Parts: sequence; C-alpha cells; structure tokens
Amino acid sequence: MSFTDKIKNKAENALGVAKEKTGQATGDRELQAEGKADQSKASLKDAGEKLKDAAANVKDALGGSKS
Repeated sequence: MSFTDKIKNKAENALGVAKEKTGQATGDRELQAEGKADQSKASLKDAGEKLKDAAANVKDALGGSKS
C-alpha cells in the first residue's frame, strides 16, 4: 500500500468520524449514517490495499520477481 493511499484512507475515515459525531450532536441521523458509510468505505479500501500487499509478498516469496 502506498503512503498516499494510507493517508487518503485515514483522512476519509477521520472525515467519517467527524460527520458521525456531528450528526450525533445535532440529531441529524442522515449525517450520522453518512459518516458511518464513509468510515466503512475507508475500511474496505484499506483492506483491499492490504490484500494487494499480501498477494505481492506471496508472489515475491514464490520467486515471482525474476529478472
């Protein structure tokens, strides 16, 4: 996972937390749900990036990076 992707995912998650908390504080259930959705989206992206990294590591371990 690239550093840029990590930062983007963390920022998206943080924005989601902020939306959720703001929705809770103001009683805005739609904003609260949107915040939770943003957090879920960021988590899924993060999981996908980790899966790509793991696959690349397996490929390297099995000698997939021959020159």
